[in-house]
Amino acid sequence: MKPYTATVADFPRTTLKIIIFFIFVAVTFFFVGKHFSDGSSPQLIFFSATTAASAGVTVSPNFKRFFNVSAIIDAHTPPKHSVPPPAPVPPPAPEPQEAFKRFGILNDNGTMSDEFEVGDFEDGVPEEAGNVSLVAEDSDSAPRVAVSKFGMCPRSMTEHIPCLDNEDAIRKLESTERGERFERHCPEEGKRFNCLIPPPKGYRPSIPWPRSRDEVWYSNVPHTRLVEDKGGQNWISKGKDKFRFPGGGTQFIHGADQYLDHISETVPDIKFGQNIRVALDVGCGVASFGAYLLSRNVITMSVAPKDVHENQIQFALERGVPAMVAAFATKRLLYPSQAFDMIHCSRCRINWTRDDGILLLEVNRMLRAGGYFVWAAQPVYKHEDVLEEQWEEMLNLTTRLCWKFLKKDGYVAIWQKPSDNSCYLNREAGTQPALCDQSDDPDNVWYANLKACISQLPENGYGANVSRWPARLHTPPDRLQSIKFDAFISRNELFKAESKYWGEIIASYVRVLHWKKMKLRNVMDMKAGFGGFAAALIDQNLDSWVMNVVPVSGSNTLPVIYDRGLIGVMHDWCEPFDTYPRTYDLLHAANLLSVEKKRCNVSSIMLEMDRILRPGGRAYIRDTLAIMDELIEIGNAIGWHVTLRDTSEGPHASYRVLVCDKRLRG
Repeated sequence: MKPYTATVADFPRTTLKIIIFFIFVAVTFFFVGKHFSDGSSPQLIFFSATTAASAGVTVSPNFKRFFNVSAIIDAHTPPKHSVPPPAPVPPPAPEPQEAFKRFGILNDNGTMSDEFEVGDFEDGVPEEAGNVSLVAEDSDSAPRVAVSKFGMCPRSMTEHIPCLDNEDAIRKLESTERGERFERHCPEEGKRFNCLIPPPKGYRPSIPWPRSRDEVWYSNVPHTRLVEDKGGQNWISKGKDKFRFPGGGTQFIHGADQYLDHISETVPDIKFGQNIRVALDVGCGVASFGAYLLSRNVITMSVAPKDVHENQIQFALERGVPAMVAAFATKRLLYPSQAFDMIHCSRCRINWTRDDGILLLEVNRMLRAGGYFVWAAQPVYKHEDVLEEQWEEMLNLTTRLCWKFLKKDGYVAIWQKPSDNSCYLNREAGTQPALCDQSDDPDNVWYANLKACISQLPENGYGANVSRWPARLHTPPDRLQSIKFDAFISRNELFKAESKYWGEIIASYVRVLHWKKMKLRNVMDMKAGFGGFAAALIDQNLDSWVMNVVPVSGSNTLPVIYDRGLIGVMHDWCEPFDTYPRTYDLLHAANLLSVEKKRCNVSSIMLEMDRILRPGGRAYIRDTLAIMDELIEIGNAIGWHVTLRDTSEGPHASYRVLVCDKRLRG
């Protein structure tokens, strides 16, 4: 057989087959390309910086993400001695989207459910974060400057409260006759302290509660002014190395317990621990009034200015009693309307009738509908012309405020605020003080001036009808419906979900991190929400109290916190807090620093945390993984012992918990 040999006649047939093959391939690529380019199927991700999502299609996790393909290729290509290619042109910035304020535990689509798992911490010793340099930045694009360690402040700053010790600002005040010098005057950004506040010489770990109610170490608050001024009134005495607190006060030298019995006997409807759960003690001294109310299930916010008796609040917090520095002067106090079931003033040195009663009008704003004002002062019981005139002025003012005078017994007088607006509306025309304008928000307290008008009560009765303690701790209050934030589901469900969320987390802290063995007394929740964290501590029977802080950068949930029978305050974490150094055992910051980073320097917030944290105290920072490296750097620069923990959701969860221990240094 002869071998086959192609002839000229065969070429047309071969060429035709090749042409048909290429046509087939071209048609195939056309349909494949169309399949990947139309809206019915996803595009190849590396060929587009964005992907359009149509209704009914799950959005890709790579939605609106940009992939630098050149960088990926270069990373796997051996280097060549040639001119590097030009940097790829970044994609255009995405169109600005409307800001959406989320609150609580929300899903990706903005809805919330209480069907979630929190999980325990993983057992075992975690890997500790090593020492690294602090890298501070003013903005996301600003260059970062390394700082290896913060230095110690001068010993003269041992009791420094930045916004109350700003002597430069105080000297520039036009007037101080109304107590302006005792209000907040925060230093400018470049003049804030950038060092670690030292403890006093001989500082010792605080005496644990409940012993601390009766005695504290002298070396921790080494000041004897109160002993010298108030020693004869049974406030405080000094032993060899301790201060002791007999439980007395200016008007109750025989003891706080007897004084509290006297109040409840004078007005039997005052049932401590039931309808009286949250109180305010104005000009509190060393806070024995609030200290002894704790045993009756009443939590008291004890306040006093940093005046000639400047260590009152420092003594109170060293004892383990809720307190903060505050003054009745020209600004509203940082508490919401209808916050307190009772407001108490025992020789608090405040002229309630000055300036048309503007200070008592502030008491009226904060006093709950139907709440009580207790006044123990010389005009109540002394029969001198000047004092009797002051008493008549007080009776006249309280009558125009529609307060009901209940009883005067001995050195105590008690009034009750009305439960609705009917008395206000039925006053004679022209009666002063007038009602506040309807546009006035009585819960607007951050740097808000006092107003010489009566804050009206909500027509719907919100705030007046809270449950009795302890049911009110977990009962969604009426004022929950008035909080301004976006929510897609029932606010009551949001409230319950937050409580469940923190209940499970705190249970895991107690079980795995042995919180009941820690010396927890003074606790601060730096972003409190509805107060679920504080409620969980109560449910776990931890012998502590919580200062619930509501940041000005979020929704004002402070009324709900007080309606639950808890205490708290409004604050801006871009400024220092009004308390002495070394006053809290535990600071809890959940989803706070990643938010405030957009407004101010995170290192300044953490320095403030160090200032108010006791040596031996601990900070729990629960936040996104994206910010943790920076927080670890700052924590190490401060000198904290920092530990980064996963939860049982595993290392791929979007959040971590940074545990920071503050050691004694001097």
